[in-house]
Order: sequence, then structure tokens, then C-alpha cells
Amino acid sequence: MDKNDHRVIGKEMDLFTFSGLVGSGLPLWTPRGTVLREELDKFVWALRSKHGYSRVTIPHITKKELYETSGHWDKFSEELFRITSREGKEFALKPMNCPHHTQIFARKPHSYREMPQRYAETTMVYRDEQSGELGGLTRVLSITQDDSHVFCRTTQIKDEFLKIWDIVDTFYKTFGFTLRVRLSFRDLNEPDKYLGTKEIWDTAEHELREIATERGADFFEGHGEAALYGPKLDFMAKNASGREWQVATIQLDMNLPERFDLSCTNEKNEKERIVMIHSAITGSIERCAAILIEHYGGNFPLWFSPVQIKVIPVRTGHNEYAQEIFNSLTESGIRAEIDISDENLGKKVREAKNNKIPYWIVIGDKEIEAHKVTLESRDSGQLGQISREELLEKLLKEIKDKK
Repeated sequence: MDKNDHRVIGKEMDLFTFSGLVGSGLPLWTPRGTVLREELDKFVWALRSKHGYSRVTIPHITKKELYETSGHWDKFSEELFRITSREGKEFALKPMNCPHHTQIFARKPHSYREMPQRYAETTMVYRDEQSGELGGLTRVLSITQDDSHVFCRTTQIKDEFLKIWDIVDTFYKTFGFTLRVRLSFRDLNEPDKYLGTKEIWDTAEHELREIATERGADFFEGHGEAALYGPKLDFMAKNASGREWQVATIQLDMNLPERFDLSCTNEKNEKERIVMIHSAITGSIERCAAILIEHYGGNFPLWFSPVQIKVIPVRTGHNEYAQEIFNSLTESGIRAEIDISDENLGKKVREAKNNKIPYWIVIGDKEIEAHKVTLESRDSGQLGQISREELLEKLLKEIKDKK
């Protein structure tokens, strides 16, 4: 296995594991790996919150009737994990969140003045993939989606798509990716694979082609790549090694609103059919984490690193001052570790380097006398002595700027 494979780096850095007792395709995230997941989710939510999204929460199972109405039971049944209750009722583990979210929208009537409604949720979905298709974090049974659904009028489609596109661009540019876009359309030779009429699909595909053209995007068309219920924009990103991955997706759905009879009341007090826009910025957190682990080779930027700085006292007599510095870092929200083991300095520093920690500080007699610390960088080497205040200012700014 390649040393830059995310499975190798993930094991070396103690980010995730798999258990034979739990099952293939069901990753277990360690404390360090969970930091990566949370940082991705926080970043996406910070971008979404600027555009008026609200968080929602749904259960992980549903009665089969929900998926019969949506059409997923008929078209998607082989990939569903099914559950039968003690009373003989049939349920399924959710393979997607959109049908549940339609029921939140449908809980009450909506005026055009309330449109659009923007729901977001980060949650797991479950798909019964064949065991031979599973691999690391890129193909799993439990998929974490930073999922959102915008319920809007047809006149609002373009604005809402462009807002999501802005979020996608900001997110991936932060990691240094270049993006191109696939317009994922239906396969005209297999119309039975999809929900909805030809007219609905023609309208939806025309909308996406216009949006991509107006945006001036680097795009191409992929026929047969559409979702069950509508066409989509799939964003393709190249990582540091030049490998291209499908990452974010934005999907236009005119079919589920029809199937669930979703509408708003317009200016003429008439019932108006709405549309849905589905989007996931990371695509899935598992796949995104795998891509980023390989992209950086584990050498994550400071803001994203599970451990951001390590405090290393030279000898036990330096532990008290080292603990003071450590406390200052953690109280400021910086993810720090302290090494107060009896090992020699060289071994402590090697361990920090092997764990790919962005910074470490060494504290000995000179540092205590000067009331400073000696800062070293994984990427830039020794940076010299600085005060506690300068250290905090430097780290917090670098974290805030997502350098």
C-alpha cells in the first residue's frame, strides 16, 4: 500500500480504525480523527450560516411509506438496510435525508414571503454496499453528509444555486484545490431509471446549463450521472498528487416536490409548486477526510490539525512553567499537548515530528529565566524565543486566517 494512502497515514496518526466486531465499511473515529470531522463540519456551517440556513434534526429510521411516496423504495430498495419491528412494521435506515426534510417543510403552510426555506443537517446515512466495493474511508456503509435542502420558488433557483456555489468555491480554495464541474444529466437511453416526466427533466437540465454558463465555469456534461430525482452539478477536485475526486454536489429537484405535494401560496393567493435544491459541500465527511489526508500527507495546516502545538519541557524541573504555558494555550482554545515524560529531549521532539504536529515549544532554563518559550515549526524549523503573548497572538491569527 502506498505510504501516502489515507489508510496508512490514518493508522500512523491514530485518526480512525476498523473493527471486525463492528464490521467492514463502518469506520470508528478516534479523538484525533474526530477533530478533523468536527473542523470540516464547523467550517461548512460557518459558510452556510452567512446565507440564512437553519439547523434541523431527523431520526435515522423511517417507515417504508416515506420511501414509497418518494419513489426510493421502488428504485433504491436493494441498497436499503431494512428493519422489522416486533409488531411486524417495516422500517428502513435512511440512505438519504431529503424525504425526511420534506416533512419538516410540509408541517405547515408557507407564504411566498417565507421563501426560500433553507435546512441544514450533518448526519449519517446508511447504504448497503457490497463488501467488495468497500475501501478505507472512500467507500463505506455509514456516510456522514453535511446535507442541506433549500425549498424555494422557481424564480429563486439561480440565486440559491450561486450562493451554494460560492460556499463550495470558498471551502475548496481554502485547501488549495482547483475545481471543475460536471453537469450530471440523465441517460436519455434509460428514462425508466429516473423519477418524473421528460418535461420536468428538460426544464431542470436547461436551468443548470444556464447557471454554469453564466458563472463562466470550467464544466462538461456527464450523461447518465444524474440523481434519481434530478440533474446535478458535481464538483471535481484535484489533490496534490494530481488525482481527481468528485467532492461537492448541488442538485436541482423538481420531482420530490411533486410527489410530496410541496407548495407555497403566491402573491395572488394561489397554490404554487416549489422546487428543492440539495447540496453537500464535503460530499461526505469520510471521503473528504480521506482526500485531505492524502492531499496533505498528514501535514495538516494549523487550523485543521488534531494537535496544533506540543509543549516540551527539557527536564522535570521545567514542568511547572511548561504546565503554565500549556494551560494558557488550552484556555485560549488551542489544541495543545504537553509531554512531561522522563524521556530525553531528542526523543520528545522526534515524537512531535513523527506525529506531524505543526508547532512545538521547548522549555528549559533559558526560557524560564527570560519568561519566554522557544518555538519550532514542522514546516519552517526553529523560530527562536518569543513571549507567551506573542505565541498566542501568532497561533490564534494563523488559525483564524486558515492559512
